[in-house]
Amino acid sequence: MTTLPTPRGKLTEGKELSGLTWLRVGGPADYLFQPADVDDLATFLKALPEDVAVFPMGVGSNLIVRDGGLRAVVIRMGRGFNHIEIEGNRVRAGVAALDAHVARKSAQAGVDLTFLRTIPGAIGGAVRMNAGCYGSYTADVFVEATAVTRAGEIVTLTAEDLNFQYRQTDLPEGWVIVEAVLKGPSGDPEELAQRMEDQLAKRDATQPTKDRSAGSTFRNPAGFSSTGKADDVHDLKAWKVIDDAGMRGARVGGAQMSEMHSNFMINTGDATAADLENLGEEVRKRVFQNSGIDLQWEIMRVGEPATE
Repeated sequence: MTTLPTPRGKLTEGKELSGLTWLRVGGPADYLFQPADVDDLATFLKALPEDVAVFPMGVGSNLIVRDGGLRAVVIRMGRGFNHIEIEGNRVRAGVAALDAHVARKSAQAGVDLTFLRTIPGAIGGAVRMNAGCYGSYTADVFVEATAVTRAGEIVTLTAEDLNFQYRQTDLPEGWVIVEAVLKGPSGDPEELAQRMEDQLAKRDATQPTKDRSAGSTFRNPAGFSSTGKADDVHDLKAWKVIDDAGMRGARVGGAQMSEMHSNFMINTGDATAADLENLGEEVRKRVFQNSGIDLQWEIMRVGEPATE
């Protein structure tokens, strides 16, 4: 049995991960580590045997953990990593700061990061996945990030290092982002607040926000994304090709493609991770048969299936 270093933060063996994901599915992690601060994380990773896998986890808003769990040390940041500091047009946010909180606090200071308001999750995931909506992406406002490498070194990452693409970056395996600096344009706080209210109203009218989901299930084909503008075209939207394949409302076990928005997969109450993943793969198969389009998952899927 591998001996793990003793951190100042909290280290829990065999932690069930289902309660930490928005979809409420998933088996146990070998260990869950909640570091006290950046130095605690760096010291722990430096001392951690090289053959032990590391998986940084945010608030689990865009994640399916398979039913057999994760053979890794899952690293999850808490209160020591949710700071938001604003200087001029620059916003320095800890990895655990929720996107919505960053948008609101920035708007109050006259900095326009309003596109983050309706994105589920925290800043770490937003950077990692180049999250975006309404035609704006994290890459557009990104200045730099601080990360801890798998060897325990604290490094600064530029946009060039991360190589931002549609819904992905080139963050090396096992590296953990701890903070990001974003820079938004100036705006009137009242106007920004109103824009966010409008975005929330639009989201609540078109997305199943009261259901247990993980946001968009699949990336929009060919890297197209919703701009929310009047001349926006919908011919290459994931929801459209799912509808065309007759998969709106489709079910496997306790998993269902939402009737309200067919690119949202929901846990109706008793879904397993396998139900969700199998439904997603069935959707991909039917869409490919119908339109020749190969949908790519936007939800990250990790871990091992349950053993029979």
